[in-house]
Amino acid sequence: MKVQRITVSAFFFFNGFLYANWAARLPELQESLGISHSSLGTLLFILAVGAVIGMPFTGWLAFRFGSAFITKLFAIALCFTFSTIGFPSSVAVEAVIFFGIGLFNGGMDVTMNEQAVLVERMWKKPIMSSFHGLWSVGMASGAGVGALFSKTHISLPVHFITVAVVTLTCLMWAARYLIKSKPERTGNEKTFVLPTKMIAPLGFIAFCGMLSEGSVGDWSAIFMNKVIGATESFSALAFGAFAAGMTIGRFTGDYFTLHYGKKNLLIADSILAMMGMSIVLGFVSVWSTFVGFFFVGLGLATVVPLIYTTAGNAPGVSPSVGIAMATTIGYAGFFVGPPVIGYLADSFGLRTGLTFPLLLLAIMLVLIARVNFEKFKAQD
Repeated sequence: MKVQRITVSAFFFFNGFLYANWAARLPELQESLGISHSSLGTLLFILAVGAVIGMPFTGWLAFRFGSAFITKLFAIALCFTFSTIGFPSSVAVEAVIFFGIGLFNGGMDVTMNEQAVLVERMWKKPIMSSFHGLWSVGMASGAGVGALFSKTHISLPVHFITVAVVTLTCLMWAARYLIKSKPERTGNEKTFVLPTKMIAPLGFIAFCGMLSEGSVGDWSAIFMNKVIGATESFSALAFGAFAAGMTIGRFTGDYFTLHYGKKNLLIADSILAMMGMSIVLGFVSVWSTFVGFFFVGLGLATVVPLIYTTAGNAPGVSPSVGIAMATTIGYAGFFVGPPVIGYLADSFGLRTGLTFPLLLLAIMLVLIARVNFEKFKAQD
């Protein structure tokens, strides 16, 4: 069991590592393309389209061929696509690349979380947050690497190719130990379905949480640079503060889940994230921005892991299909939020744009209060 847990943890770590390297240098990518906030928002929306299109199909692929094989396939495709981000001078070509990143990252997100559900069943206790904690460690590490590459003026192509090669090498080694199992075929098993009435509320909670997470991930460095006035390399550390909060929250999340229950923890998460975003928007200084983004990360830390493990244990469907149903709705928020913020930022300013995720966090709190989490029990 231990080697499988380490293996799945590696996939979470490097997925977060890739994402943060890209997010930390978004201001420079925006400048190199010569595009506005709203145009950058459009590119991020195209990412969302790729993810939402790919996720339901990924659930079907994982059911047919096994999540181990599909996880490896999407990891290869994601690393290759990631390595091309820094080359295009054309917005149209960059849009195709962003679509591919959304497609492959969304698919990998579904299958590696199925692997996490399978490992969690083997351990017979909550461990999902620890996997997402490793994703946050990867994200924090990636933010630091991104800041270093930016400070030393390494070009975007060299940066992204280097990171992609290192990531792919490590993941191909780890892929040998993924859990190679296929779900049993039963007459009631569903493989390619839209979110059910039971899972849809989980998807909308995930939508609100991922929208806020994606918004901070994609706009924190730009906020620090454009609103607070910090340098581009220093601004990348705003994303690092958010990542640090998520890391701490996720490594303590399994303990709090075990002792206080999913629902109580999710309610506390929502309140903490709302408080953090209010600090970011209410005070305009370097340190208040760091503190605010840290608390947003701490509050959002266990939202996605808890929704994934809940959906992965929905009765009547395989883990990959349950996760795909929830994330078909939820993952859209991860990338739909940032473009909406881009449009609002161009019209009313970035501080006003970031009130959008604050509103969604309030809606998330209401949705959590209405869900009966006892319906979702771990299956043998």
